[in-house]
Amino acid sequence: MKNIYIKNGLLIDPVNKINRIGNVYISDGKIASITNEPAGFKADEIIEAENKVVSPGFIDLSTRLREPGQSRKATFRSESAAALSAGITTMCLQPDTNPVIDTSAVAELIKDLAKKADYPKIYPIAALTQKLEGTELSSMLSLKQAGCVAVGNANKPVRNLLILRRALEYAASHDLLVMFRPNDYWLGNNGCVHEGFFATRYGLPSIPEAAETIALAQCLELVELTGCRVHFGQLSCKRSVIKIHQAKKYGLQVSADVAVHQLHLTEDDIIPFDSNYHVIPPLRTDTDLKYLRQGLASGTINSLCSDHQPHDIDAKLGAFPETESGISALETLLPLMLKLVEDGVVSLEQGIAALTSNPARVLRIDSGALTVGFSADVCVFDPDLEWQINADTWKSQGNNTPFWGQTLKGKVIYAIQSGRLAYTNT
Repeated sequence: MKNIYIKNGLLIDPVNKINRIGNVYISDGKIASITNEPAGFKADEIIEAENKVVSPGFIDLSTRLREPGQSRKATFRSESAAALSAGITTMCLQPDTNPVIDTSAVAELIKDLAKKADYPKIYPIAALTQKLEGTELSSMLSLKQAGCVAVGNANKPVRNLLILRRALEYAASHDLLVMFRPNDYWLGNNGCVHEGFFATRYGLPSIPEAAETIALAQCLELVELTGCRVHFGQLSCKRSVIKIHQAKKYGLQVSADVAVHQLHLTEDDIIPFDSNYHVIPPLRTDTDLKYLRQGLASGTINSLCSDHQPHDIDAKLGAFPETESGISALETLLPLMLKLVEDGVVSLEQGIAALTSNPARVLRIDSGALTVGFSADVCVFDPDLEWQINADTWKSQGNNTPFWGQTLKGKVIYAIQSGRLAYTNT
């Protein structure tokens, strides 16, 4: 494995409170030093990082790579290439694959696919219930032993609160993290947009914010009852931020993330009949967006994710409610975070922490920092480089993004994963 010397970059590492010009030395796949050159160190590769930011590699808490089961939409190989081009060196894979990640055999299959794609840091999230049907608990302990970092039910409903209570008790007994996307399936009523002005104007089936907040409140009560560690994923509204803030204030073991597009788009931005704006949870109001931004700035929401969901053309054709939800989002994660910095929502250190050390803390993994001895997952990016999203610059197999054709600022130049120079854009 090559020794890599990154020189003269702006090092930003929130864990070690580093924000200065400096160098990074990588040896044997690990961070060897970020101050002085280690004794006997001889660089096989030198990266000039002047006027670039050097940070830990990004950790994405919610992705779907469409394998196994839907390789016509995307593959581990196509999406891992997109991830590396975006500085994402670790991804969590939601359990709603086909077959579902509810057995050790499927978890092993995920690891095998990751290895074949030469992207080893794909962490499977195990299904909370068998086949994600919401009725019988999965074998959580064996799934944890097979390498799953958490359990969750993706966007599928748990049939009743007793089953959810038993699931949280089981997870707590094995110190397993539960990733919970709050959405009351029955209140959601197969809606496709926020219950508000846009839905009324175009006569679309809608999802009230109560579908999220009621599910969130119920789960918080069970967190207090069971003592389980729960991470709430992809929040979308003001009242959810308030409830998470209160829960943290009273000492519950909870954390939360938001999909980064929810911090930039509202229902007012939806172009009628353009299904690239069909996301779940739906784009909500300007007030919700402001509260989500405030929640990120205050630390109530501690992480950003892409909630990456690539689709083929057929999935997005047809009437808006009939199309599949989700956007292809790996490659917009960094520039949309940087836009938050530009807008004064968070500092660059806070933005990087939301993509690195905070997700690592949620998962309890030794990553997300330029700490000596940690695996060398490093991102070198130019925060000022402008680029347009088009067929020439886009690497994901899914082109379903509402930002297509737009010019964004911020581009990864180098990505290093486990000490390997995995991506170069020079």
